[in-house]
Parts: sequence; structure tokens; C-alpha cells
Amino acid sequence: MNFLPRCLSYSECSGGAGRSEIRGGESSNGGFGKDGLLWFHDIGNCGSGEYSMAIVQANQVLEDQSQIESGPFGTFVGVYDGHGGPETARYVCDHLFRHFQAISAEGNGVVTEETIQRAFLETERGFTSVVSENWHSRPQLATVGACCLVGAIYQQTLFVANLGDSRVVLGKKVGNTGEIAAIQLSTEHNANIESVRWELKDLHPNDPQIVVLRHGVWRVKGIIQVSRSIGDVYLKHTRFCREPINGKFRVPPPLNMPILLATPTILKHPLHPNDSFLIFASDGLWEHLSNEKAVEIVKSHPRKGSAKRLVKAALHVAAKKREMRYSDLRNIDKKVRRHFHDDITVIILFLNHDLICRGVVQDPTLSIRSALEH
Repeated sequence: MNFLPRCLSYSECSGGAGRSEIRGGESSNGGFGKDGLLWFHDIGNCGSGEYSMAIVQANQVLEDQSQIESGPFGTFVGVYDGHGGPETARYVCDHLFRHFQAISAEGNGVVTEETIQRAFLETERGFTSVVSENWHSRPQLATVGACCLVGAIYQQTLFVANLGDSRVVLGKKVGNTGEIAAIQLSTEHNANIESVRWELKDLHPNDPQIVVLRHGVWRVKGIIQVSRSIGDVYLKHTRFCREPINGKFRVPPPLNMPILLATPTILKHPLHPNDSFLIFASDGLWEHLSNEKAVEIVKSHPRKGSAKRLVKAALHVAAKKREMRYSDLRNIDKKVRRHFHDDITVIILFLNHDLICRGVVQDPTLSIRSALEH
């Protein structure tokens, strides 16, 4: 079975009655907007409260993908930050939530850590099959991967699952002080983090080159910064770590065990009335804004346009780092923009604990996916 054509095309949403869907900037409620390379959905309702969403493109082809799903199962948020190309992120956006739904249905709709882990591993297996089926015509697919960040609200519990270096930060009210603390909920898998390097060394004790420092940046096998992902199968299976893929991706044999993992780190967080909002974002945002700064910006302004506001704040910082004005950066076209910042995806969930506690079902069911290209 070949899944590739579908995940590489502009797919039309196949919704029916009682289903509100957006794909690539087309919305039944007109709540989207576009400003150059910036795409945004300023405010909308979901089963857990309200959301705001924004994506800015920097690469020649947008490598970030994202989605919000809300219905009887609760609320599902996904941020998929591709690298080496868009194919893996698009595949994940097409398949991860479907696996999540199917596996959850096996357990009568109950969501557990195992539900999410199985959904990740099924998605990994599916993409590996795509690479295998297209090996002779598109071997470069073996070198494409994606970081995956998922948040799933089921009943009164938030599950956070992560592969790679995207991040979710909770804005939590501090008593009655009016202050909101920034609490990072996700665990990141980037070789620049010392604990990640130790994990890799423990898993590969006989490989002195498992992490290599090059130009001030730690990389796994001197190639890639993240230690967990979907895809990147050239670092997981010997049969893909060979010609005809580019020599810079081929590591010396033997590849006795996967170098990168596809098993997510999962956090189970019981939601509390003081939990105000959640910021899900690809690392393109966190390169320029601290957790505390992002939370401060969100709490200090109206909810409408919050995600767009964070993206623009990051772009202002990126421009300042290069001693240029934001207006000048905004006029730089995609591809060249990648020299100044990465693709950036931001989804903010404003939690409504009354809805969450009452188990109110989103009607109509909500399904939003970012554009394939801006």
C-alpha cells in the first residue's frame, strides 16, 4: 500500500454534516487570515475552551505541519516540525491522529499513555513502509524526518507526548496574586542538552562518535541535533543507510541498533483550575523567546490573535539579532528567510475548566490543519 501520493497533495477535507473543518486556510466560519508568509486563525472554540493558531513560513517548502482536533474524545493538538523536507511532517499530520482515534476506540474511547505511544509507533511503522516502497524512485525520503509534539485532553487530564525539540509551556495562575507562572511540560530530545548526550552514550557505550561537537553545536553522529523523531530511517535501519542516499547521511557500519528513537516521552498532567493556557510551538519560536516571555505576552493581551502575536514577537527578535527592522524582514521571501529564522508554528489553548469538568462534547466536531504551502 502506498500512502505517499495522498500525503504530498493538497487534500480536501472529507467532512460531512456536523463537522467543521479547515485545510490550508479555507474555513467554514471565515476565522482565518493571511499576511504574506504568515497564516493565522486568531480565535476559535473547541471542546476544551478557545484556541489561537499561527504559522509563518521560512523554508522554500513549508516543513511545519499542525492540527487541532476536538470532539467526543476530547481535544488533540499536534505540532510536527519537519527537517530535510516536508514529507514526514505531512505524513504524520495525515496519520497520527487517525491511529490515536483507532487505538482509543479499541479501549472504548479511553485514552492512556499506551494509547498515545502506540499511535506514535504505528505512524513510525507506516512512514518506514512508505520509504521502503519508494526506495528505488525516491531514496531521499530515508533522510527526511519530523519532531512531533502532541497534547491530548481526555476528561480532566492532559497527556503531553514529545519527540524532538518542540515544546509546550503551561501558563499557570499563582494563587490570587494575578501572576502567571511559565511551566514547561514537555521533555526535549536535543543533543545540546547534557542529559540527552548521556542517554545516547548509555545506549551506545561502544560508539565514541555517538555525539560530536561541530561548530559549537552537538549533533548525533555529527549529523542531526535531535535524538528522537518520526522518520530519519537512515539512522534506524541498516537497509536505508547506504547508497544511493547522499554520503553525508551514511554512517560507518555496523548499525546494530537504531541510533534515533521513535518512542515519545509522555507526561500525564491532571488539569487544575489554575491552569490557564497552553502554548504549543515548534523550536522556531523558542529560539527567540523564553518560556517566561511567551507566557508574559499571552497573559498581557487579549486572547484574540495571541498565536500571531507570539510569532510576530519572535520575528521582531530575529530581526533585531541581525540588526534589521521587522518591516525589512517581513519583505524577505521564503527560502532566503531561512537564514533569519525557521518555520514557526504556535497553537495556544485557553482552558475552560467548566467545559472540561462537565465533559461537554464539541458540536460540531472541529478539525483544523495547517496549510501545505503558504
